[in-house]
Amino acid sequence: MKVKELIELLVADGWFQFEQCIEAGRAEEGEVKHMRYLVVVEKGPSSFGAYVPDLPGCIAAGESKDEVLSLIRDAIELHLEGLKEEGQPIPPPSSTSELVEVEAA
Repeated sequence: MKVKELIELLVADGWFQFEQCIEAGRAEEGEVKHMRYLVVVEKGPSSFGAYVPDLPGCIAAGESKDEVLSLIRDAIELHLEGLKEEGQPIPPPSSTSELVEVEAA
């Protein structure tokens, strides 16, 4: 499957920006603070992979798209918890996605 075909399938399935909401900490007065990180999902020959461009090393793999999305959500939460425990700053989400149409060669 070519990247363009995969993107078309994801867009048709409602994953236009491939973003997932995750809990990233607590705001003032105990309110939950949400951050939206771009998650890139790739379909391989026998599995799906996902990674977060704004969180280097934060990856997941699963047998289905639903499974990999669940696993990457857990991976993001664990990644952010680890950063907090180490006293490291939480990287703000900064990646975005755009679809670029080109003529096939």
